[in-house]
Amino acid sequence: MEKIWEEIPQIELIENQELRQKVKKCFEEALKRSSFDEEQALNIPFTLLIPNCPVTLLQHTATVTDIAIASAKAMIKQYPELKINMDYLIAGAILHDVGKLLEYEYKGGEYKKSDFGKFVRHPISGAALALELGLPKEVAHIIATHSHEGDRGYRSPEAVIVNKADFIAFDTLRSFLGLTK
Repeated sequence: MEKIWEEIPQIELIENQELRQKVKKCFEEALKRSSFDEEQALNIPFTLLIPNCPVTLLQHTATVTDIAIASAKAMIKQYPELKINMDYLIAGAILHDVGKLLEYEYKGGEYKKSDFGKFVRHPISGAALALELGLPKEVAHIIATHSHEGDRGYRSPEAVIVNKADFIAFDTLRSFLGLTK
């Protein structure tokens, strides 16, 4: 798993060592339960919505985490009374797409939705796995609400930031590639 964590060095920014270990365990357990080996995991596209997606899931995860951290720091600078749990924010950003390890598979020379993924999207499977492995409910909340599944309900400040960071990364790449919505 060393190569995985080289791609997501932000894991070391989680100050609470127990939380950091649980985040690693969650990602590693998702990989164990997936159809991917570690080498294949390094090349999973972050989305199936962009044909021949040039960005891997791990690159996207690192990008979203960086955007979330920068956004939180900007918010705290301008609104010092705003309380943001940076450890939860970073943990949620790193794990926001962990369920894609279960939602996707590599079959017939291409990445596609797994049979499981046809029924359970990654925000749900990722949040369920996080809770199963003892991560705080606040982190599971970020995972569960980072995508459209969270649009009609409450999002904590950390969840709002990760949601927007995810769509900044996604929409910017789509625009760069000349793709329309």
